[in-house]
Amino acid sequence: MYGWHAPSPTPPRPSAPSPRHPRRRTVLAAAGCCVLLGLGCSPGSAGEDGGEDPPAERAAEAEGEFWVDPDSPAARQVAQWERQGRAEDARALRRIADRPMAHWPSGERDPSPQVRAVTEAAGAEGRTALLVAYNIPHRDCGQYSRGGASGAETYRQWLGSFAEAIGDARTIVILEPDAVPHTADGCTAPVYVEERFALLAEAVERLKRQPNTRVYLDAGNPDWIEDPGRLARALERSGLEGADGFALNVANFQTTEASTEYGRELSELLGGAHFVIDTSRNGNGPYEGTDEPWCNPPGRALGAAPTAETGDPLVDAYLWIKRPGESDGECRGGPPPGQWWPEYALALARGEEEGSGE
Repeated sequence: MYGWHAPSPTPPRPSAPSPRHPRRRTVLAAAGCCVLLGLGCSPGSAGEDGGEDPPAERAAEAEGEFWVDPDSPAARQVAQWERQGRAEDARALRRIADRPMAHWPSGERDPSPQVRAVTEAAGAEGRTALLVAYNIPHRDCGQYSRGGASGAETYRQWLGSFAEAIGDARTIVILEPDAVPHTADGCTAPVYVEERFALLAEAVERLKRQPNTRVYLDAGNPDWIEDPGRLARALERSGLEGADGFALNVANFQTTEASTEYGRELSELLGGAHFVIDTSRNGNGPYEGTDEPWCNPPGRALGAAPTAETGDPLVDAYLWIKRPGESDGECRGGPPPGQWWPEYALALARGEEEGSGE
């Protein structure tokens, strides 16, 4: 349940690496120190005394660009645990509750009330709203997160209502997780591919009519598409030229370093396109087990805090697109996809705590 008490939509399953093409990217050691600290590596602005602001203050200012939902499931869980005397657990869970996360308006109804609630709340605080449009027809090839709009015209109407509700609010939209990569990996039936490219290009154009909206087309993760060129061509046909860039690692666990390296490869093929990275649950990297590594894997941790200060001119932001603590599916004792799972959320938060040396 989100802050406006609408049913929580089901996020996509994190797409599993292809068993035929396992890949692991080289870690970029220079960026690693900043990622572990959740900070950008770029120089800070000078203070009144001529020196740089402390790193923690710079990070807080950069993270503060994005709106934090004060009534998220994590925030309500913190309040409940504080009432119950679980002070340490509540403190740990604030690592989720106090950070900005994307909202996924439902595809099963008019999205405008949910979109408007988020954008108006963010605007009232002078912040940027983070939204995910996730309702493409034939979604997820009929697999774990199957569903989506019943047809092209239904999708156009839904996306139009989504965009109109944004108005002139400062907003980032992640457009259709998995939709482009599934055309590149052969999962989407060939009969639907051309329609999908057309709908995504139309969606980019429609969303970009909103004066303060940035749009990033989802491009999967580093362990998914073996041939970046194939993915680049699919992104181009999906309207990337009119977007602000592409998004990587949505709802997955690939490291920020691997995602950055892969993003640079794609960017080079796409004329220098910028990108954002989902760092919500990649603090410990991907699960190495073979049993459903994408579904509520154990031993994971929160990644770098959301920030627009990444230290990389191609990486526009680290974002929490997948909402930490919401289940990937009914595996490993989890609830249905998209439902809040406080025990798993606490494990993610504790994983960050252990990694930070606190």
